[in-house]
Amino acid sequence: MKKLGILAVVLLAQATFAQTNRFVYQVTSKPDINNKADIKTENAYLDISAEKSMFYSENRIKRDSVMKANFQSGGARGFNREQMEGLRTNMNYSIEKDKKNQKTLYKDRLGRDQYSYEEDRPVNWKILSETTKIGEYKVQKAETEFGGRKWTAWFTTDLPYQDGPYKFSGLPGLVVKAEDADGDYSFDLMKNYKIADFPEMTAFGNVIKVKRTDYIKQQEKYKTDPMSFMGQGGGGIRMGNRGGGNQNPADMRKRMEERAKEEAKRNSNPIELK
Repeated sequence: MKKLGILAVVLLAQATFAQTNRFVYQVTSKPDINNKADIKTENAYLDISAEKSMFYSENRIKRDSVMKANFQSGGARGFNREQMEGLRTNMNYSIEKDKKNQKTLYKDRLGRDQYSYEEDRPVNWKILSETTKIGEYKVQKAETEFGGRKWTAWFTTDLPYQDGPYKFSGLPGLVVKAEDADGDYSFDLMKNYKIADFPEMTAFGNVIKVKRTDYIKQQEKYKTDPMSFMGQGGGGIRMGNRGGGNQNPADMRKRMEERAKEEAKRNSNPIELK
């Protein structure tokens, strides 16, 4: 009986260790360079296990779930336009950090497909002596320059994770808050809890692996010619009717192009400037 009791304790400890810790951040951004009064706020998840971490928008995972259910039903469920508008996100990307190989993988959607690249720039921190308290955590200040912005971060060693939101990692604790010098982007830890496992990230279209510099080129091309990413090549969007209705394919294409260009305008102040 004693051996069974010890085994139960070991198995419980292993199960607890295997769980994934979810940290919820409030992300505040000013994505439109011409309208900085338009401030966007949404939640994002940083899920951490012993092997890896993933950072992504809460609305992104909810939106993908709705779209997946619709596709699986063959479009029978239809889309609730109001619901989908409520799940809009300024963070269509996801970021995975592989702890074993010390690699950061960035994925983002351009048109029909998803592009993926391995981050090739380290985040070099300068740790300062200044400390304070944010919520229940004692935190210490650190600074870095990354992606064309100067960032200030506050990290805590109260939590045993050398990780943080977005691409930030490498400090001797978890990033509780990060903000750029212009006040355009900030990440603030709100709460944390355990989840059973990482959610399944739905990848619509093809996953195209590229170098970071090539992704930037594709991103710039998408801003000026979004419809070139939505053609029939590579599994592009079908321009025909779905579920009835007489819609002119040329008119549909024009509306899609206008929406894509308007979206690019609204995101003219990206988190990475270079």
